[in-house]
Amino acid sequence: MRKAQSGGPRGEASSEVDDAVVLQLRALWRRYEHHCMQIDSCPSAVLKQDILHQIDKQEHLKKITLSFPDCGPSDTILPSLQPLLMAIRDERYTHAQEFHIWSLSLKQKDVVELCLLLEQRGRTVYPFRSLELLDCKLTEWSLERLGKAAGISYLTTLCLDYTCVGQEGLKGLLSGGLGTSQICSLSLCYCGLGSWSGTLLASLLTNSSVRELYINGNELQCGGASELLRPVAENSQKMAEIQNRTTSITDEISQMSNTSSRQKKAKNKGKKMKKKREKAKSSPGASGGPWLKKLHMFDNSIDHSEKEQLTRFLELLCILVRFSSHLTELDLGENHIGEDGGKVLLEALRERQAAKLSPIKIQVSTRMSTETFSAILKSAKELKSGKKRRKTKGKTK
Repeated sequence: MRKAQSGGPRGEASSEVDDAVVLQLRALWRRYEHHCMQIDSCPSAVLKQDILHQIDKQEHLKKITLSFPDCGPSDTILPSLQPLLMAIRDERYTHAQEFHIWSLSLKQKDVVELCLLLEQRGRTVYPFRSLELLDCKLTEWSLERLGKAAGISYLTTLCLDYTCVGQEGLKGLLSGGLGTSQICSLSLCYCGLGSWSGTLLASLLTNSSVRELYINGNELQCGGASELLRPVAENSQKMAEIQNRTTSITDEISQMSNTSSRQKKAKNKGKKMKKKREKAKSSPGASGGPWLKKLHMFDNSIDHSEKEQLTRFLELLCILVRFSSHLTELDLGENHIGEDGGKVLLEALRERQAAKLSPIKIQVSTRMSTETFSAILKSAKELKSGKKRRKTKGKTK
């Protein structure tokens, strides 16, 4: 149903804008259907529904979702990404900021065209901020090409969940240019990552702007998880020590000031130092080295099978919990750190509280005593993660 328009020049101008939005959306769908017929591809009913919904609201389509739940391998007409990319380019549709592509086998040509659309080149810029390739088949070459495109795009969020990445694929993705990109949120859930990926991901965190990392449903185990945590934990401890030294110096200045003029100067300097510390804490790029805001490691086979490595993992994890002022979410669900591990984590959370750092949202396995489990949740906030295993998918091995 069309929105009621107010009278007068302002109402007429609003009506003209709404009409232009509707016409552009209709043109986008017609062009998409035309290209589907040309290359013998089935149109997406999900995309059609989204476009019709936006036409009814008279608003631009900002989230493009390409999915084909009704199509199967036995269908004679297979789905393709090409018609949509061609339609977006033909109509110069620059209003979308999110691009979601689900369960498609992407050819190299598809990946090249998608990357060209993402890159900040050409006469028309398509400012996509978020790209989700969910359960899409990508080659090692495609992952490397995607990494290169991310380095010169507007993307801040990249999700490759349920896409089999593999060791060479991850190397290609990271070497392609992901480290120089603006991406701050990276999701690689159920991507078949093993313990070997810890070192690669640690290198990424050290040399990129990634601050939210989702790696649920992989096989990092204690060794890979420790390699991942090491640079982040060490940097958190170093930054905390610098901040404590700064605080001590400020306190000494305040104590040494006896006269009113000196007290006033010390007070002003203390205020300046406090503002600098607050600015450093809030500014994403202020602190050097890698740091994380959100770390989700649900179901990564972190358990007692390797006791020494579990101990090392817990040491690094507790350093991160105690000292990182940036950390807000930590998901360790379905990783069985046991009663002893739960107590060690609980002590770190209590030290964090004593240091007056902001509480974190946390999830841990229930395989520990009820007392310890409850105490952990009392010392933090319970995290309800939305990135669990999909019912239609198995865990990628």
